[in-house]
Amino acid sequence: MAEKLKDGTKIRTLTVIDEYTRECLSLRTGYSLKADDVMSVLTDLFIRRGIPDHIRSDNGAEFTARAIKKWLPRLGVKTLYIEPGSPWENGYNESFNGRLRDECLNGESFYTLKEAQVILEQWRHHYNHIRPHSSLGYKPPAPLARLSTSGRKEGDSAYAPSPSFLPLMPSKNNLNSGLNNGG
Repeated sequence: MAEKLKDGTKIRTLTVIDEYTRECLSLRTGYSLKADDVMSVLTDLFIRRGIPDHIRSDNGAEFTARAIKKWLPRLGVKTLYIEPGSPWENGYNESFNGRLRDECLNGESFYTLKEAQVILEQWRHHYNHIRPHSSLGYKPPAPLARLSTSGRKEGDSAYAPSPSFLPLMPSKNNLNSGLNNGG
């Protein structure tokens, strides 16, 4: 998705949606997005969530780069590229992008890239953990994705605390951790 900062600087956001749970798995925002950015996001997701059977995407240069076309098949991931000019072939993501624009981007003016990253990550958390989705019985997607079918009871729901964007206190073991949104 393309957007502009208040000063006119262009920024782009890579959106990754789980078609089954409807959960937004990632919103990577930067001045530009390249194949390395896509590989970084997908690597993180594959480590946390497992390797999917397939990935559906448009034909943007960041998805059709040689590195991506070689890497995904080696992992056993099929690529489903939509036909150029056929957004209906990627309905879940196009619908999500419309909601992102209507519910967040149209109401915000970003002054810096970091501000855009923070606000978009907060919105992603709200979308996944709080916002009801009619297609999911008016429940948010993230709790449904994490509750096992066998352990779920009628009326179960789960809400996660909002992510903190305050700097973390340094730990005694010298490991640095924090939000890594690229850019």
